[in-house]
Amino acid sequence: MTMMTPPPLEQEDEEMLVPHQEFTEGPQPMEVIPTETASAPENQQVEDPPSFKFRWTIENFSRLNVKKLYSDIFYVAGYKWRVLIFPKGNNVDHLSIYLDVADSTTLPYGWSRYAQFSLAVVNQIHGKYTVRKETQHQFNSRESDWGFTSFMSLSELYDPSRGYLVNDTCVIEAEVTVRKMVDYWSYDSKKETGYVGLKNQGATCYMNSLLQTLYHTPYFRKAVYHMPTTENDMPSGSIPLALQSLFYKLQYSDNSVATKELTKSFGWDTYDSFMQHDVQELNRVLCEKLEDKMKGTVVEGTIQHLFEGHHMNYIECINVDYKSTRKESFYDLQLDVKGCRDVYASFDKYVEVERLEGDNKYHAENFGLQVH
Repeated sequence: MTMMTPPPLEQEDEEMLVPHQEFTEGPQPMEVIPTETASAPENQQVEDPPSFKFRWTIENFSRLNVKKLYSDIFYVAGYKWRVLIFPKGNNVDHLSIYLDVADSTTLPYGWSRYAQFSLAVVNQIHGKYTVRKETQHQFNSRESDWGFTSFMSLSELYDPSRGYLVNDTCVIEAEVTVRKMVDYWSYDSKKETGYVGLKNQGATCYMNSLLQTLYHTPYFRKAVYHMPTTENDMPSGSIPLALQSLFYKLQYSDNSVATKELTKSFGWDTYDSFMQHDVQELNRVLCEKLEDKMKGTVVEGTIQHLFEGHHMNYIECINVDYKSTRKESFYDLQLDVKGCRDVYASFDKYVEVERLEGDNKYHAENFGLQVH
């Protein structure tokens, strides 16, 4: 018997964190990257290339007896960089790896530089299995290193058969591109793009992405505006009013919009804002609460109308003549992304035939346990 069921979700949503967080008050002004710099070595050309690929070979990797390890310094756009790793993880069971501003402690007050970069652990047996992740960051004195705390699992890294450690040697690559940046303290986002964006409360990038998606769904935004609220409601205690206020500010404000009122209406305290929540679960909870608040109003049924889909669960026995179908509704789907080149490949994987056997046999009516 065969059965089409969704595979488990592969969660690859590591929060990008710096290993040392020292918070200081006040904005950090951005600078325009110069083409000439006094920090370049004497034998370096004046116009240093804006991109550079650095390769770091670490021998006796499994015998490293240090919590963290820095690479040699390399130069990109006249600036000093290095790679920082935690061979046994930065308080996690994953390799932690970051790009670091090598001379951050000696730079003048208010320094800042922007870089796009990728970090990789090379698979020395099969190059196509190299683990590579990309990001970008505005480096400053508070955040002088940036990257991935949970880059790849230690069990995978230290397994000799996987190809990441060969002769106890690990090869790490960093590709860095330094870009000229606009001074965003004077940048008028509304004037340049028509949009203002959301402020990040700490680790709320996943929530901001969801809110922006919902905001840019016109029918959903209109339904939120039509949800009944009263003058006695407070945004911090009412999800509908907080969401109305947030959408209104996104639409008409000249500056980026805070999400604190909305997260307070969720019942979150400050600590929750610095925790990485599951975006799918947040979407489900938000939709459930809005769906409940819309009951008995002119916008009742909006959530279902916008987001509900259906799929057919189909089961067919191999050894007996038995078939079963069941229609199920959903508001969201869990799709694999790892190993899938695009969303179509993810959908193909979602509807793959699954063989039910052993302890996973299906109980077919009048036929008992059967292989499907």
